[in-house]
Amino acid sequence: MAFPKLTNDLILRAARGESVEQVPVWVMRQAGRYLQEFQDVRAQHDFFTICRTPELACEVTLQPIKKFSLDAAIIFSDILVVPQALGMTVEMIQGKGPHFPTPLNSPTDVKSLKYPVDVNKELNYVFSAISLTRHRLEGKVPLIGFCGAPWTLMSYMIEGGGSPTLSKAKAWLYQHQQASHELLQIISDVCVDFLVGQVQAGAQLLQVFESHGGLLSADFFTMYCVPYLGQIVRRVKENVMKNNLPVVPMIVFAKGAHYAVGELSQLGYDVISLDWTIKPQEARIAAGSNVTLQGNLDPCALFASEDEITKMTRGMLCQFGTHRYIANLGHGIYPNVSPDRVETFVNAVHSISAELIISAKQ
Repeated sequence: MAFPKLTNDLILRAARGESVEQVPVWVMRQAGRYLQEFQDVRAQHDFFTICRTPELACEVTLQPIKKFSLDAAIIFSDILVVPQALGMTVEMIQGKGPHFPTPLNSPTDVKSLKYPVDVNKELNYVFSAISLTRHRLEGKVPLIGFCGAPWTLMSYMIEGGGSPTLSKAKAWLYQHQQASHELLQIISDVCVDFLVGQVQAGAQLLQVFESHGGLLSADFFTMYCVPYLGQIVRRVKENVMKNNLPVVPMIVFAKGAHYAVGELSQLGYDVISLDWTIKPQEARIAAGSNVTLQGNLDPCALFASEDEITKMTRGMLCQFGTHRYIANLGHGIYPNVSPDRVETFVNAVHSISAELIISAKQ
């Protein structure tokens, strides 16, 4: 499938450890409720209708690209399309978030999942949205595809929605170890096929969201997250090569799992995304020099004044450095942030990093 020629490959170069003229920047949840344009679309359509309608998903994906000088687009979708593909019903309740009317209550419920999954049938709408968006981007910036990580998806499937403690899902890890591993493997298999399909459809980077990783102990993260995160990156890269597809950079984001940066750096991901709770220098020491880091401005920092945002962005850039670095927030942007503050952040990353790079050469 032929796509328009890419004119801004900053983020791809940063992910591969190549030199850049300025640090690339994008924002998690950059297509979302903080934009009036998104709210206008959302007022007319159910959340998952937008996800499942390529034309709408493409429109929403492009909204922040048209508004800000971002260096990547990320396809509008949701990590919970994987449980849906496994046959689970997932609803998005306005003001509450995701809801599973029939969660997994015991290991016997795993047998009710529809597995194996034909991703080309169940998730083809995501692939169609990616291909359409690649064309509509006209080569302006690369397009990121993504999926949720196995533990994060498993926790939603058991909890039935969001939870501050994940006590039901974590209880499985203590009470049903074999069943937990079996479920994590099922989810991993779907994630691998899903990510390979996204590359085939035109995704130029991939991010794996282990959003609930930080709610596990370090030992349990090693036991229940690391093997499957490692399996996903290894199998995806093997499969894209086997199918003569481009080997795209892969990002892993394990929110709250600052204790695992060293482990994550050994798995084969090109980029480790960081939340705001870890110092950049400590992350670099833990990760080593052969992976790119991404992050990690506190999303709440965007409530500060424009001058303060610029100051914090400079501090972040000075701590991370400009090599092997992608600027981002430490998690998704909040819905009540002013778009003006996003513009301040994005422009500050570009101007300050370009200045730092030029001064380093003199």
